[in-house]
Amino acid sequence: MAEIRDPKRPVNQNNRPNNPNNKGVKPPKSRYIIYIVYGLLFVGIFFLWNGSSKVEPIKKEWLDIKEEMSDGDIDKIVFIRNERRGEVTIKKDSLDQYASQFPNNKISHTGPQFYFLVSEKFEPEAEFDALRSQLPEEQKFKVVIEQKHNVWANILDWIFFPLMLILMWFIMFRPMKNIGGGSGGGGIFNVGKSQAKLYEKSNGTKVTFKDVAGLEEAKVEVMEIVDFLKNPKKYTALGGKIPKGALLVGPPGTGKTLLAKAVAGEANVPFFSISGSDFVEMFVGVGASRVRDLFRQAKEKAPCIVFIDEIDAVGRARSKNGGFSSNDERENTLNQLLTEMDGFGTNSGVIILAATNRADILDKALMRAGRFDRQIHVDLPELKERLDIFKVHCAKLKLEPGFEIDFLAKQTPGFSGADIANVCNEAALIAARKDKKSIEKQDFLDAIDRIIGGLERKSKIISPQEKRAIAHHEAGHATVSWILPHANPLLKVTIIPRGQSLGAAWYVPEERQLTTKEQLMDELAATIGGRVAEELVYGKVSTGALSDLEKLTKHAYAMVTYYGMSDKVGNVSYYDSTGKGDYSFSKPFSEETSQLIDKEVKVIIDKAYKMAKSVLQEYREGFEELAALLLEKEVIFADDLERIFGPRKKA
Repeated sequence: MAEIRDPKRPVNQNNRPNNPNNKGVKPPKSRYIIYIVYGLLFVGIFFLWNGSSKVEPIKKEWLDIKEEMSDGDIDKIVFIRNERRGEVTIKKDSLDQYASQFPNNKISHTGPQFYFLVSEKFEPEAEFDALRSQLPEEQKFKVVIEQKHNVWANILDWIFFPLMLILMWFIMFRPMKNIGGGSGGGGIFNVGKSQAKLYEKSNGTKVTFKDVAGLEEAKVEVMEIVDFLKNPKKYTALGGKIPKGALLVGPPGTGKTLLAKAVAGEANVPFFSISGSDFVEMFVGVGASRVRDLFRQAKEKAPCIVFIDEIDAVGRARSKNGGFSSNDERENTLNQLLTEMDGFGTNSGVIILAATNRADILDKALMRAGRFDRQIHVDLPELKERLDIFKVHCAKLKLEPGFEIDFLAKQTPGFSGADIANVCNEAALIAARKDKKSIEKQDFLDAIDRIIGGLERKSKIISPQEKRAIAHHEAGHATVSWILPHANPLLKVTIIPRGQSLGAAWYVPEERQLTTKEQLMDELAATIGGRVAEELVYGKVSTGALSDLEKLTKHAYAMVTYYGMSDKVGNVSYYDSTGKGDYSFSKPFSEETSQLIDKEVKVIIDKAYKMAKSVLQEYREGFEELAALLLEKEVIFADDLERIFGPRKKA
């Protein structure tokens, strides 16, 4: 379905961090981390600058110090026991003498000028007393023996381990946020928290029911739920109760999620949105925990709406064989979902909306009244609905003057809303590729052809003999479908390779709800018309009819086994609408019936073959003219067939 977004709608300025109106808003956590990093860098630079401005002492051996400095030049010796290090300070009047001895090294004028390192066997008291005894009283130096305590080293010893734990937290646990905490944060320790996104009035979606084109019946059903949330007394006054849940069912691309967005925009109540796959994780018990947390939050926000998209990911029917899935995480999640939706407790004010395109595989307990009271079918759009959807999407495009949108709606039967949006986008891209100022009708036709048949492959090498065979094959399809009144009307035929096919014929199927046996037989004859044309012209067949034969066989078997259109098999149907027959290891009929079905299918296909052959033989001249026209133009339209065969007969 389509979504209208007003290009003049102003951007929500309240969500921008630089907005001056956002007073009192706390900065994000990342800013605090940046401030801490800047502070650490400042402290580190400060200590490095202080350390670099201080002149380091020069290393010498203790024996050299005793021999070279025994004439009274030493002022003080400080010996640090725990480092086995001695620092020697020279008298000020002797500094120049030693500075000249070390021209490449600067001598400190304030601190120790030399240092020495000794082993554990060094006895400082004995060594220093022996040296002092050799000097006169006025030349004796001071001796200080101490234990050095590095305050910063002690601080780092206490802080280093906690810092390492914090770094491990940010490095290892924060990347698991998406696994554990979802949008709520908290990392792996919040793995059981719900990942549902909450939309309220302040941050809600702007999509409304006016933005949803088509789906008139579905909108009526959903609008009643929204109306109850807005005016509950209107219904409760008569004793009525609002449905607890509604299930949106339909093919992909028909607008189920868009309809849920419109509900969120219209209801003016808290709206929780989550996907069915978000419940199930690799950890045991996580799904059930997330279901409990979701409904806990919903009850706190009641009245509210909970939307579960693609609920088949968690709501698939539970296995009957307990031996293979006695502790299946998905089934545990489903059991918890069933309990929360309608269990011993009550969920007053919590309405469940869900969407799926596979309602046939959902668990029966999930589908019962009291959980999903309503099933809202969102089908493929009809002609009028397709026209409304095209109007929505074409409003954003620059079309040529006088463009008729009604034509597009008629050319796209069976298209979903998503397909129509894709057609409009492809048409705009094709027009831009051709440097056009506006989008023309042919651009839309090319877009439809590309979506249905694939990209043209004009560079594919095809021999003249193969090209003639392809032309006769496609002409056979076109001739039979034009002559037989119940076959689908032809739109155009081409022999240009497109996608995986070497040629293609486009039809405009009639939008009917019931199909008769005569209509099916005419369509089967048109399907096999290409194979019959090859055999009629060349006396042999090729592999080009593979897709036609596949379609022919499937439809013939459906006529016999599903629709009861065989006189000998009778009015029976082996169709299983529940889908459980796919897991069965046996056929629902006997071997004798199976042989009878095969014979009846063969009879139907032979009859379709004879119908197509009869048409081609009767209109052989027009058929050959059509094939020659295909070889010349490569693409022909319904107007060419009408010129050759006359107006098409009406059924």
